[in-house]
Amino acid sequence: MRITVFGATGATGSRVVTEALARGHQVTAVARSADRFPALHPSATHRAADAADPAAVAELAEGQDLVITATRPRPGREPELVQVAEAMLTALRDTGVRLLMVGGSASLRVASGELLVHTADFPAHLRPIALACKDQLAVAEASTGVDWTYLSPPMLLEPGVRTGRYRVGKDELLVDERGESAISMEDFAVALLDEAEQPRHRGRFTVAY
Repeated sequence: MRITVFGATGATGSRVVTEALARGHQVTAVARSADRFPALHPSATHRAADAADPAAVAELAEGQDLVITATRPRPGREPELVQVAEAMLTALRDTGVRLLMVGGSASLRVASGELLVHTADFPAHLRPIALACKDQLAVAEASTGVDWTYLSPPMLLEPGVRTGRYRVGKDELLVDERGESAISMEDFAVALLDEAEQPRHRGRFTVAY
């Protein structure tokens, strides 16, 4: 497949690029500016663009099979996440190019039925990005003309090892027998590329160990 990855220098995006290349896909890795090219995988095609610019997204999506957005704004700039989602959905409308979105866990439901972001012990410092991720999903759900899928991580998404294993859910937070909700960024990338290669989900799904 021909895949364009926005946010390719980020912790998750860089692993998505690595996983896609390892599977033999042609990857265009997009950074905000050419200054970030040294951080991109050397086997990818390097491009600089603003992911919040629909024209730039459309240009980099032309001729591609799939666009993946894995951008994450810096603290204090969380609304950019929604702007990027809107740009992606505008640029890809009626093009036939599929969109995979790396989302957040904020809008997953816990056992009580509450959204994770609304639970009493949700970390206050993570609330701004969590609410932005919630809005990101809402923008996608309100869109038309785009074949999109939104992958929510579990509560803990950190660098780790690639095991190739994970469980799949839909709208509820996945926890293990110890009550933990986690996956490595490497296995999160595996799940995303599995979905890219063999589409099974429309709308949102989630993964965890």
